[in-house]
Amino acid sequence: MTIDEEISKLDEGLRRLKIEYDVYFGGGSKKPPNDTEWRVNNGLKRVGETMKLNYAQRFRFNAIAQRYAIFSDLWRQKMKVKEEGYRRPADAVLGITGLRHEQEVVAAEALDEAQNPHKQKPFSIAFSDIRNEKDKVQALFGAMLEARKKAGSPSDASFDAFRSFVQKKTDQIRREYGCSAVEYTIETQNG
Repeated sequence: MTIDEEISKLDEGLRRLKIEYDVYFGGGSKKPPNDTEWRVNNGLKRVGETMKLNYAQRFRFNAIAQRYAIFSDLWRQKMKVKEEGYRRPADAVLGITGLRHEQEVVAAEALDEAQNPHKQKPFSIAFSDIRNEKDKVQALFGAMLEARKKAGSPSDASFDAFRSFVQKKTDQIRREYGCSAVEYTIETQNG
């Protein structure tokens, strides 16, 4: 095989490697193309270290080696994101299939809302410091009274007893789970 044929084979191998990585990151393959990458990497070493190249061949070889270096770095970054998950917004630009958990939840809610447009959403509110969030406690109490009224239950609860209960429960949950906020949801199901 001549040097020009060897360089053309390297170029074709790099093109195939790029396609195989695109398929892998697109979800079409379960394992990365390590065999093809090994062949391209060894071909680059063999041509670069052992063969005498003229200027035109050296130029072509260097262009292929630069493309491989750029793609290799990009694949390394994508592999890191795929293995470790998204850490920053720039990771989404790398184009790896799959959604973050928050995106999945938002997508599921949007789909549910599109399928059931008249379904009433449950009232939800989060507390981090009950003592300084009296308006939130009042809103939660009002939502609870409204839900009990719709369900036909008597609404004889006092606001002070309710606030005391929410405060104790929030403090208890924050201690048990070490969280900074507690979310309360009021929802009526089957009356």
